Amino acid sequence: MAVFIDLNISYTADKKRLQNIIETAAHLGYSTVAINHVVDFQQKKQEIGKPQCISDLFEQFPIVQGKSRPIKVLNRLTVVVSEASHFRTTNEVKLYDIVAVFPKTEKLFHAACMTYDVDIICIAVTEKQPFFFKRPPVNGAIERGVFFEISYVAAIKDSTMRRYTISNAHSLMETSKGKNVIVSSGAEKPLELRGPYDIANLGLLFGLSEGDAKAAVSTNCRAALLHGETRKTALGIIHTVKKPQPTAKRQEEEEEEGPAVKRAKTEAM
Repeated sequence: MAVFIDLNISYTADKKRLQNIIETAAHLGYSTVAINHVVDFQQKKQEIGKPQCISDLFEQFPIVQGKSRPIKVLNRLTVVVSEASHFRTTNEVKLYDIVAVFPKTEKLFHAACMTYDVDIICIAVTEKQPFFFKRPPVNGAIERGVFFEISYVAAIKDSTMRRYTISNAHSLMETSKGKNVIVSSGAEKPLELRGPYDIANLGLLFGLSEGDAKAAVSTNCRAALLHGETRKTALGIIHTVKKPQPTAKRQEEEEEEGPAVKRAKTEAM
């Protein structure tokens, strides 16, 4: 049986509303959700703080519909990147289970695909994509295991934003061939959530195949979570040893002695 995941539940300081959204997600059959903390340095007094303590939300987490286990809740950080200096892998960033970026320019999109240590790259849904998706950076992100996210709440709120969402999604699908795409909600209210099978059908409208549309709310989301776990825990160590340089005296002795094979041949003659 498929495990469905929504990696974009908008954070709110209203604890009761956040609880209601998570309870609704569990009722709809989502096994895992991520609370999304958005940071935009273009706005005043924005900084990356520590993620919310998940255990403070519920004494007992709601049970997932059709499952016998409670819903899993994670913390996600999304950084809106308008300048290259906006994204840095700090200690605060490493505290989040998932890290996403929303690049505003083509240059920053290329950097996010090729070099940024992130799990998800967000695609514009409330405006026309300001640049064209090019195959090299998109393929680079796919090879690195980074996923592209389309949020659907804007599409169900407003007809103009629906056109933008569908247009931008189709543009991405033409370049990515439907690979490494996830569809999430971005829900701010319980009523904005939709069931996973409804979202899979919505994926068809976005240009995904039937298999890719289902993967966009299940296996691809799981792969993004695994990518986040690897980013947080995997360490690489390179140990280098400096080769000692022979002294001038030792070098002269080696030249006088000659190679052992050469000496053996000389002695045999």
